[in-house]
Amino acid sequence: MIEYTEPEPSRPVRSWIRSAPGTHIWLLIIVVTSIVVVIVPDHLEHVLLRRNSSNIHELARHPIRALLSSAFWIEDPASLPLYFVLFEIFQANVERWLGTLRWLFIIATGHITATLISQKLVLMAIQDHRAPRSMVHVVDIGVSYGLASAIGVLTYRLPGPWRWLYLAGVLAFFGLPLLSDGTFTDFGHAIALGVGLLAWPLTRHPNRHRIPG
Repeated sequence: MIEYTEPEPSRPVRSWIRSAPGTHIWLLIIVVTSIVVVIVPDHLEHVLLRRNSSNIHELARHPIRALLSSAFWIEDPASLPLYFVLFEIFQANVERWLGTLRWLFIIATGHITATLISQKLVLMAIQDHRAPRSMVHVVDIGVSYGLASAIGVLTYRLPGPWRWLYLAGVLAFFGLPLLSDGTFTDFGHAIALGVGLLAWPLTRHPNRHRIPG
């Protein structure tokens, strides 16, 4: 398990970043890939997003690369400030609470499980002629599956009645789209949330170890 240094009052930003290194490294990579999306020509942007997607085509040809690279790109760079906020609220808090290794295991499991199952649903829909063949190449990138897993496991961090209020809100947010015309992404979010909720055993001994700075 990765240990964390004591907070440094004279260096609050550095201390804040070091307390959740995985979260902030991930954010940095997303910033870089988002800048790339902004500066490249439109036709190259489309190629990059397709190539780094975890769609059926890429999973069949390069499964490991597709699963890994798809977690570091967002389709709309304008949403980057929102992801900064969401990462600080959910990802960083889970990492500080459980430690980097358990945090990474939970979100990676959520991302991989949700991606594979949701793309299997797409494949079944294509085979049953409920979806066009072009869905094989659909752009499926982003950090939302890992984020949904972090949101799920954070349920166990909250005390008493707040836990149940939070859980009710989370289930409503991710569940309501499934009651209408839920997309494969909506199903993926629900699956990733479930992974986070099923990670309860990993929360029983939260990270409390620190070493001197």
